[in-house]
Amino acid sequence: MPFQTLAQFRSLLSSLPAPDQTAIDGAMARNGQLTKPPGALGRLEDLAIWMAGWQGTDKPRADQPQIVIFAGNHGVTARGVSAFPAEVTVQMVGNFTHGGAAINQLARAFGAKLDVHALDLDRPTTDFTEGPAMTEAEVVAALQKGFTSVDPAAHLLVAGEMGIGNTTVAAALAAALYGGTGWAGRGTGVDDAGLARKEAAVAAGLARHAAVLGDPLEILRCLGGREIAAMAGAILGARLARVPVILDGFIACAAAAVLDRAAPGALDHCVAGHLSAEGAHGRLLEKLGKEPLLSLGLRLGEGSGAALAIGVLQGAVACHSGMATFAEAGVAAGG
Repeated sequence: MPFQTLAQFRSLLSSLPAPDQTAIDGAMARNGQLTKPPGALGRLEDLAIWMAGWQGTDKPRADQPQIVIFAGNHGVTARGVSAFPAEVTVQMVGNFTHGGAAINQLARAFGAKLDVHALDLDRPTTDFTEGPAMTEAEVVAALQKGFTSVDPAAHLLVAGEMGIGNTTVAAALAAALYGGTGWAGRGTGVDDAGLARKEAAVAAGLARHAAVLGDPLEILRCLGGREIAAMAGAILGARLARVPVILDGFIACAAAAVLDRAAPGALDHCVAGHLSAEGAHGRLLEKLGKEPLLSLGLRLGEGSGAALAIGVLQGAVACHSGMATFAEAGVAAGG
C-alpha cells in the first residue's frame, strides 16, 4: 500500500503517469488508414485513441471491464434527507450479492467483472453538521479499500456506489469544492420539505467546516462518506495502473471532483459515462470539463449509467482495433 496517511495520498497526486504518446501517435496513424471516411465514426475515434494512450498500444481492448460498487452509510440521514431509511443500503448490498440489481444485469450484458464492497455499514459516518464525517484513519481506510479494489488487468473501470443519503453528501462536497448554492437535488425522490432539509444540511455542513474549505482532501474527510472516498481511491488506483475509467453520475463525479481539485489533470484517464437526471450533475460535469457519452434520464446510481457506457467504449475499440485498413482490405483510399 503506497499510502498510510492523507499526506501520503496527497503526495501520490503530485506524480501521476501520463498517457503513452507513442501509442497515441500509432493509434492516430492507424485511424487514418481504416476503411472509412476521415472522422466518419465521430467521437468513437477520439475515444479509441484515448484508450490507446492509457493502455500503451495502438490497438486497445475493452473486453475485460471491471465494475466495483462501494456501499456506505451516512450519519446525516438522521436529518430526514432521504426518501428511504438507511437500512436499504444493507438490503441493496444483499441484492447486488445475489445478482438481482440493475447493475448485475448491465455487468452481465457487457461482460464485466463485478465486485461489491460494503464499508462498515453498521457504523455510519458522523453527521457532518455536527462534526467531521470521518477521522483521518477512517477516510484513509476507505481510500485504501478503493485503491486496492482495482484489477490492473482490467481494460476499463467503473466505480459505483450505494448509500442512502449520499446525494446530500455529494451536494455538500460539490458546494465545498466549487462554491455556490443549489447543488442539492431530489435524489431518491424527496418532496419539497425533504429538499429543504437537504439544503439546510449542506449549508450547516459548510458552516461547520469552513476552516477546511481550501483543502479538497480535508473536505472529503469532513463532508464525505466511506463509499465516496473509496471511489476516489479507486480512480487514483486506476490512474497508477493505467486503467481508463468511466465516471458514473452525480455522486461518483463528486468523488472524482475531490481528485480534480487536489491535482488538476488527475482525471485525464476518465470519461463521463452519462448525464444523470440528478439536477446538478450537468453543472458538475461542466466543472470537470467532461462531456457525457449518454443522456438517458438515469438516476439510479450503482454505477449503472457508466456501466451502460461500457458498450460505447467497446464499440469504439472494436471498430478501431478490428477494422481493416485500406491496404489490408484492398480498398482504394480516398484522396
